Amino acid sequence: MNDQMQQISARIRELREILELTQEQVAADTGIALEDYKSYEEEAGVVPISALYAIADRLGVDPTVLMTGEAPRMAEYTVVRGGRGVSVERYKGYRFTALAANYIGRDMDPMIVDMTPSDGAPELVTHGGQEFNYVLEGRIVVTLGNQEFTLEAGDSIYFNPRIPHGQRAGGIPGKFITIINE
Repeated sequence: MNDQMQQISARIRELREILELTQEQVAADTGIALEDYKSYEEEAGVVPISALYAIADRLGVDPTVLMTGEAPRMAEYTVVRGGRGVSVERYKGYRFTALAANYIGRDMDPMIVDMTPSDGAPELVTHGGQEFNYVLEGRIVVTLGNQEFTLEAGDSIYFNPRIPHGQRAGGIPGKFITIINE
């Protein structure tokens, strides 16, 4: 696990302990299997973005606090210059860059996701709200339930993220913007 993910795991564990909650309570309240939740705290598992948001909500913090250790500061606007968003490498070949992490109380989370080709199917996740993906470069294969959609630069998909879904690079590196409203 990379250093960033270790720091996220440590922040989750520390905040839970400060709030005097058990792992069992947080897992149950977020709908995350206890073993999965424990692996997130023990730096043994990559925390899916949907789990990160659910845990942040349960712990009463903005997800930015878990990702960076700092709270958002901007209430009226936030500007992110090219290449300067809050970037997290979830695992080798999958990096997302949050573009509004410094905005207090945001309703949407726009992110740029960079992916390199890897073997196998993507990890499927679910979360509330709605999701929009727009391919900027390369080819992205979106799995949505039992369907797969191959998207190329300029293509987009808007969907219900309660349906198990995941993305992977389609044979070549890909970059897409995702906007999640949760």
